[in-house]
Amino acid sequence: MHTVVVGTSGTTAEDVIAVARGNARIELSGDALSTLAAARAIVDALAAKPEPVYGVSTGFGALATRHIGHDLRTQLQRNIVRSHAAGMGPRVEREVVRALMFLRLKTVASGHTGVRPGVAQTMVDVLNAGITPVVHEYGSLGCSGDLAPLSHCALTLMGEGDAEGPDGTVRPAGELLAAHGIEPVELHEKEGLALLNGTDGMLGMLLMALADLRRLYTSADITAALTLEGLLGTDKVLAPELHAIRPHPGQAASAANMAAVLKGSELTGHFQEEEAPRVQDAYSVRCAPQVAGAGRDTIAHAALVADRELAAAIDNPVVLPEGGRVESNGNFHGAPVAYVLDFLAIAAADLGSIAERRTDRLLDKNRSHGLPPFLADDAGVDSGLMIAQYTQAALVSEMKRLAVPASADSIPSSAMQEDHVSMGWSAARKLRTAVDNLARIVAVELYAATRAIELRRGLTPAPASRAAIEALRAAGVDGPGPDRFLAPDLAAAEAFVRDGRLIEAVERVTGPLA
Repeated sequence: MHTVVVGTSGTTAEDVIAVARGNARIELSGDALSTLAAARAIVDALAAKPEPVYGVSTGFGALATRHIGHDLRTQLQRNIVRSHAAGMGPRVEREVVRALMFLRLKTVASGHTGVRPGVAQTMVDVLNAGITPVVHEYGSLGCSGDLAPLSHCALTLMGEGDAEGPDGTVRPAGELLAAHGIEPVELHEKEGLALLNGTDGMLGMLLMALADLRRLYTSADITAALTLEGLLGTDKVLAPELHAIRPHPGQAASAANMAAVLKGSELTGHFQEEEAPRVQDAYSVRCAPQVAGAGRDTIAHAALVADRELAAAIDNPVVLPEGGRVESNGNFHGAPVAYVLDFLAIAAADLGSIAERRTDRLLDKNRSHGLPPFLADDAGVDSGLMIAQYTQAALVSEMKRLAVPASADSIPSSAMQEDHVSMGWSAARKLRTAVDNLARIVAVELYAATRAIELRRGLTPAPASRAAIEALRAAGVDGPGPDRFLAPDLAAAEAFVRDGRLIEAVERVTGPLA
């Protein structure tokens, strides 16, 4: 099994996904352990002094004015975890919780939080045991970090609350720790606060969304090319010199992908041979690289922000080893991450919108240039893909609602001490739904476009298109024919897109796509 070694820095997006989705094992480097011990010595020295230090010897948030004596500090740290574990609603997905915990561990290991090495090792042990705290949908405002979600994770480290075991059964966390030989932690000065105060949930969801969207944007380039073929469109608009004079890198990449898929097709270039010749294709076909390319550039910007956040050590207060200082700060505010989460939802909604318009064009006999109505076998007796497009349209409509920014909102909390928040967790949650919807929308276009190409009898599609069609049929998605129960076909097409088999099939012909 792949092992991810966590040091004081250098954690990558691939590491996060390996732990969250691939159940990779985790180890702490020797450097991380020694740095943790050095940072803890700074906290212990400050804790021994009579002067109050926020998070070490004071209350929290609006209660930070109270100085806490030595005899109550363990209770203080335990209480902040218990009281902040106040989430409600459905459970959050296992991969999100694992990403959340791993990213918190990454920051703890940086040496900027003052957490003891033993607590960090317990975090490692819990993740390696496959124990997943029960975290709820609601409870983060994206400022002071993802407080409630992280608190539920910290509660598990204390042996309290509920968690899911590696067998998928939810049990009391204390029982699960005992079953795996893990001792619950007793939190010391600052440790409770350090386990709660980060942007880890929204960052983890951003990193996973970026991985999924990269795959979906390449898939959408393929389905756009297939639709162009099915409509007997022209590939001349994909010429690299046309995209060089508007030098957006994403646009050029999408155009190149589409051109690679269409290479060798006998279906393109027939747009002037009809009774009513087209001078040019409709925007949804002709402008596909411009729209998908803008989304690609949005992904690139979001990835830059994600990499910066991944390199950050988010906590408040934070330990600065130089000079032995513990300082309050505002780095926990989720605005940088929240903005790009919302930006991605906008881009994804637009990609879904243009894919749906192409699908509708394939089904409309007045605009499909010779294809049967709704790609039906016996139109009138058969409805073909009429309602598949309804489903696609419903998904697009929801994506437009999900594109409304969460980060434009703010609501004050903690007696106006925390009077401006990012809502980054909410932005991340709706982006996850948008990404799921986009996969379904692209799958419907794939389903329609491959059927349309197969109905163009007498003309040979591009080798890459044939490879996509053959792989889709081998995956159990049938081609043209009389009406049948469509939902299983659409679900299989969705899985074919989501897990990357569409890209794999095409790349066996084209070579790597962008």
